[in-house]
Amino acid sequence: MAIHPAAAAMRRSHDALAALVPTLTPDQLTGPAYPSEWTVSDTLSHIGSGAVIGLMALDAALSGEPPPDRSAFSAVWDEWNAKDPQSRAVDAVAANAKLTEAWAGVDADRVPGLEFRLGPMQVDGPTMVRMRLGELALHTWDVAVVVDPAAIVEPAAVEQLVDDLGLVASFSGVPVDGVPEVVVATTDPERRFTIGITDSVSLGPAGAGSGAADAVLPAEAFVRLIYGRLDPAHTPAGATGGAVLDRLRTVFRGF
Repeated sequence: MAIHPAAAAMRRSHDALAALVPTLTPDQLTGPAYPSEWTVSDTLSHIGSGAVIGLMALDAALSGEPPPDRSAFSAVWDEWNAKDPQSRAVDAVAANAKLTEAWAGVDADRVPGLEFRLGPMQVDGPTMVRMRLGELALHTWDVAVVVDPAAIVEPAAVEQLVDDLGLVASFSGVPVDGVPEVVVATTDPERRFTIGITDSVSLGPAGAGSGAADAVLPAEAFVRLIYGRLDPAHTPAGATGGAVLDRLRTVFRGF
C-alpha cells in the first residue's frame, strides 16, 4: 500500500507537534499563541477538536455514510472547550495521532475518489487531506514560534502545500486597492505565482510572459504569507520586495 504524499507530510507535522507539546510550561499554555487572539491552549484545542471532527468525516467518506452534521461538531467543540489547558495539550496530540494514522492507512490510489462535504462545498480527498495538513502545520507553527521566534513550518508540509494554495488564498484574501496583479517567486522549492487582486483574490502559477518577480522569498515564508502569518518580525532576512510584501500582508490577514 502506498501512502498519499500529504498524509506522509502530516506524519512529519504530527511528530513536530508531539515533540513540542511536552516542552510547554503552564504559563506558555495559558499565554498568547500566534496570532495573539488565541492562547496556546486554545490553538491546541482547535487542533484536537479539528482532528476529532476530521476523523468523523474521514470515516464517513470511507464507509459511504452521510457526513456528520453540525450538531455533532457542536458536541465536540463543547467537550474541548470544557477541558483544562493541560488536558487540551495532551489530548490534542492523541487525537491528532488517530487522524494522522487514519489518513496514512488510506491507500494513495483511493484518496482521489473520496468525497467530503464542507458546508456548501464538496471537496475531493486530495483537497481534504491537504487542508488538514495546512491546518495542522500552520497551527503547530503558531505554538512553536512562541517557544522559538525562528521556528519554521515543517518542510515536508511546505512541499505539499506550496502548489495548492489557491483555495486558501480565495478564502483568506481581502481585496485592497493598488496594482491588480503581483508576481511572487519562491525558493526551496523554486516556484513563480501570480496573485490577482481585483474584486476577489486569486492565486495560480505565473505564466511564461509574467515578467520579473515583484517579490522573492522562501516557499516556507510564502505559505505563511497566504495563511496570514508573515509579519515583518517573522519574515526571512533574504526576502525581497518589501513594499509588495507589506501590501500582501493587508490582503492576507490570517484566519
